[in-house]
Amino acid sequence: MHVSPLKPLGVVSLALLVERPMHPYEMYQTLVTRRQDKTVKLRPGTLYHAVNWMESAGLVEAIGTDREGNRPERTTYGITDAGRSALRRAVVGMLTEPQPEYPEFTVAMGEAHNLPVAEVLEALRERAAVIDAEITHGEMKMATTHMKRLPRRILLGMEFALNRASADLAWLNSVIAGIESGEISWDTPVPNHSEENS
Repeated sequence: MHVSPLKPLGVVSLALLVERPMHPYEMYQTLVTRRQDKTVKLRPGTLYHAVNWMESAGLVEAIGTDREGNRPERTTYGITDAGRSALRRAVVGMLTEPQPEYPEFTVAMGEAHNLPVAEVLEALRERAAVIDAEITHGEMKMATTHMKRLPRRILLGMEFALNRASADLAWLNSVIAGIESGEISWDTPVPNHSEENS
């Protein structure tokens, strides 16, 4: 059977099952605790859907069910050999082959010159404050006892996200300072390329 490439949620889900068998809700809680909900789109419903798809593709298998009190039965899943192979291929591919991304912020920065400078500065300052708060929260989370007990290899994704956020914040602050100082002009006319080429 041909299995389509794993999406990020499938990758992190399979990676959890390499550690130990889990039921989907435990997987969801673990991903949130490790702040991986900041790097993949994560909702309980989409996680259950991903697990069902991976089971039908032979990447995971049900290995038991349990029930706590009046709660519905929970199925525990384990990773299969096919799942380990798919995970390996996906992670190697993601590490070695940069994929084009189309973040909205890149588009917004490219078109920000169409707005009044005061409005742009206000928006950028607000964004910088949000990123700064996220960095602080992430660093506090990394410093918790639970996170300190995890091997560093488990936290590399979170480390990368925090470092990227710090770099984004530094760049954003430099742009804000450049606009405020006038180094980044907001009223210099844009050259007409058709006139330059004639």
